[in-house]
Amino acid sequence: MLTSERTIQSLDDLRNYVNETLCEFDQLECGAFLMTERVLKRGGKPCGIYFCLHGPRAIRFSAIWETQNNMVLFYDSSGERFQKTQLLPAAELELAA
Repeated sequence: MLTSERTIQSLDDLRNYVNETLCEFDQLECGAFLMTERVLKRGGKPCGIYFCLHGPRAIRFSAIWETQNNMVLFYDSSGERFQKTQLLPAAELELAA
């Protein structure tokens, strides 16, 4: 599993980074497939975002931004983690409740 660090300035930068990383992993054309997201909650409060890239032939790739440790975990279509990225402090990323 690959571990890396990355500076992210905004939520849009995070979305782009997740999309690019998931597409690059399976050699998909970036922007050609729908990516959805869902705010994750713990105890009624936002604690992360679940991203899902809907690839060809109903294959799905996912990533989770976990806010407590400010880390993004990437998963392949079988659910196996293939990358972990520690986000370095830059701008304050905010979750909408």
